[in-house]
Amino acid sequence: MSRACELTGKAVMSGNNVSHANNKTRRRFLPNLVNVTLISEALNQNVRLRISAAALRSVEHRGGLDAFLAKADVNELSQRARLLKKQIAKKADEAAA
Repeated sequence: MSRACELTGKAVMSGNNVSHANNKTRRRFLPNLVNVTLISEALNQNVRLRISAAALRSVEHRGGLDAFLAKADVNELSQRARLLKKQIAKKADEAAA
């Protein structure tokens, strides 16, 4: 399981610890990943994802998982999220027709 958000692609970054004496040692900045269960209204099912806390706020701000995935860039999404986006788009097309 990689340390990357399944919705935003936010992943581990690297940088330096800098001491008061300006000594630099390498360190890693880990994303704040949480396991959440989100509800997809279009699919009428619960979806378990490992996303960052910032992505969770973005999902709530945009009005839920379906709305977030509709606007999301495919390049940032994980394989599971891409599959969900396709399924949700297919359901939306069926409902519109």
